[in-house]
Amino acid sequence: MKQQDLFNLLTEKNIVVPLIYFKHYKELKINLEELLFLMYIKAMGTKITFNPSNMALELGLEIKDIMRLVSSLTEKKLLVINTYKNDKGIMEEALDISLFYEKVMSLICNDVLEDKKIDDSIFTTIEKEFGRTLSSSEVEFIKAWASNFDTSLIASAVKEATLNGVPSVRYIDRILYEWDKKGIKNAEDVNHFLNKKDKELKEPVEVFDYDWFDDEEE
Repeated sequence: MKQQDLFNLLTEKNIVVPLIYFKHYKELKINLEELLFLMYIKAMGTKITFNPSNMALELGLEIKDIMRLVSSLTEKKLLVINTYKNDKGIMEEALDISLFYEKVMSLICNDVLEDKKIDDSIFTTIEKEFGRTLSSSEVEFIKAWASNFDTSLIASAVKEATLNGVPSVRYIDRILYEWDKKGIKNAEDVNHFLNKKDKELKEPVEVFDYDWFDDEEE
């Protein structure tokens, strides 16, 4: 075999495994062999025809190994075998790993929530200010805030909305949006911003005293 042919053989059909999969595969209760098999399916495209013989040949495994992997991943609800008609009208089977993607995305979302712990007291604070229980949609709004804003900033926005007589989640959302645009990140920034604004309002406006009636053209 020529050197170039060997090089082509070694580089064809590269399987790239993003590090995020290595981080979470154990949480899916799969082993490295199963992970690599899923990455093989991923590399083949969205609709890979289930051909155990070809798979065994490409992966250097036996057909029984392929069937074992498919059976295990199906039982773990990470892989589904769908049937479809090909261009010739013949029924064939295809492997679908959409469930695998969904479960990995769920784990990633859980990581985000763990990184940004939601302070439950913020819900109590808002309900107290509103004088009522929050609806499910309002709770989702607040969860989104907690993932993006400092808790002290949210509390300040709630206070601002209440002082303005508008106890509304959407109004608070607008306040947070405007503050974020101004680079306000926490309660300390809010106090600085409001004090500066109050000071500007109290400063006397200099009025230029000009006698328009005596201003006659020579």
